[in-house]
Amino acid sequence: MSTLPLPRRLLLLGGTGFVGRALCEHLARVAPGCRVVVPTRRPAAAVTLRSLPMVELVAADVHDPAALSRLLAGCDAVVNLVAVLHGDEARFERVHVELPRRLAAACQAGGVRRLVHVSALGVAEDAPSRYLRSKARGEVVLRQAGLDLTVLRPSVIFGAQDRFLNLFAALQAVAPVVPLAGAQALFQPVWVGDVAAAIAAALARPDSIGQTIECAGPQRVPLAALVRLAGQLSGHPRTIVPLPGPLAWLQALVMEWLPGEPLMTRDNLASMQVPNVASGQLPGLEALGIQPASLAAVVPGYLSPGQQCARLDAWRARHR
Repeated sequence: MSTLPLPRRLLLLGGTGFVGRALCEHLARVAPGCRVVVPTRRPAAAVTLRSLPMVELVAADVHDPAALSRLLAGCDAVVNLVAVLHGDEARFERVHVELPRRLAAACQAGGVRRLVHVSALGVAEDAPSRYLRSKARGEVVLRQAGLDLTVLRPSVIFGAQDRFLNLFAALQAVAPVVPLAGAQALFQPVWVGDVAAAIAAALARPDSIGQTIECAGPQRVPLAALVRLAGQLSGHPRTIVPLPGPLAWLQALVMEWLPGEPLMTRDNLASMQVPNVASGQLPGLEALGIQPASLAAVVPGYLSPGQQCARLDAWRARHR
C-alpha cells in the first residue's frame, strides 16, 4: 500500500476509543511518518496504542482550553472523534458542542486550519434525541469557525472490538430470549476499517475540504436482523421478541437506572426513530475511493465461537 501525503503531526482527540485505535493502526500502515498525538487522562491504560511507535500519548484533559492550545502546538491537522452516547442535556452539550467550540477557538489561535470532525448520520437541530440535536449543533459551531473542515457522518460502526454486535452476542450467550426495543430501527452498518480509511483519505485530499461525507456500508438492515446475525455467528441464536413502543420505553427507563453504563436509554430509543442510513444526497465513501465492506465479509471473522475464545484467552493473559 502506498504512503499517503498526510500531515506530519496530527492531533487526535478521542484516539483511545474504538475508531481512534483503528485510525492509529491504519496510519501506522499507510503513513508511518505521521506523528499522532493522542491526549488521554489515562496513558497507562492505552495498551494497544503504546505498541505503535508513531503514537505519542499525552496526559491531558481535552476540555481544558489551555491544554488544547498546548496539544495543538506544532500540529498540522486535527481529528475529533470525541462523543458520548448517553447522558443528560448538560453532558451532550459539553462534549458535542462546547468541546468543538473550544477546539475551533484553539485552532484559530494556533493557526491550525485543517480539521476532520466525525459526527453521525441523522443529525439535525430538530431531531428527536438530545444526542442527534447536540451533534448537529457541534457541526454548526465548526462550520462557522472558518476552518478547513471535513465532516464525516458514519452509521453504526462494527468491527472486532465493537460494543454493538459483540454486545448482542454476549447477551444471547446468557439470555434465553432477547426482548428488543427498536427492533425495526434501520441501520447501514459501516466497518471501522473503512471509517479509519475515510478519515485518512479526507486528511490527504484537499477536495474533501468543505464536504460532509456519509460513511455507510452497502446494506440497510433492521436492528432485529443485526441482533439475529450476532447470535447466529457467535453460536447461540435466541428468539427475539420485538417490544411495542410503551414497553420499549419502559425497558429503556429501567436500563437507565441500572449500575454502570446503560445498554439502552430513552434518548437512544428516540435516536432510532430516525433511520440511521445514508440520505444519498451527500457524497459517500466511494467519493474517497473506498468500497465499503459488507457485514458478511467482516463479522464472521470476529464473532465466531473460536474467535471469541481466542480473544478471551488473550484478555486473560494480559490481565494476569
